Amino acid sequence: MKTSAIVCSVAALSLVGLAPNQAVAGDGFAAGLFGGLAVGTILGAAASGPRVYYAEPVYAPTCYWTLGRPVWDGYRGIWVRPRIQVCD
Repeated sequence: MKTSAIVCSVAALSLVGLAPNQAVAGDGFAAGLFGGLAVGTILGAAASGPRVYYAEPVYAPTCYWTLGRPVWDGYRGIWVRPRIQVCD
């Protein structure tokens, strides 16, 4: 975003510099003033950009899966050891 704004502003300034007409008194001072303020605001907002903050990483507890104690499964008629998650 910042690079494209700078490129556009340089292109606009180069086009204005190549204008063949000379400035004449009463030639639209207000339009130039407001246009300059608008371009300055846009370029200032683009140049400021978002701030990046670096925070310390948050360490989650270490978890792992293991087999639990045997449980009787009456439907199948067998002992099963279900998988359980253990977190430290």
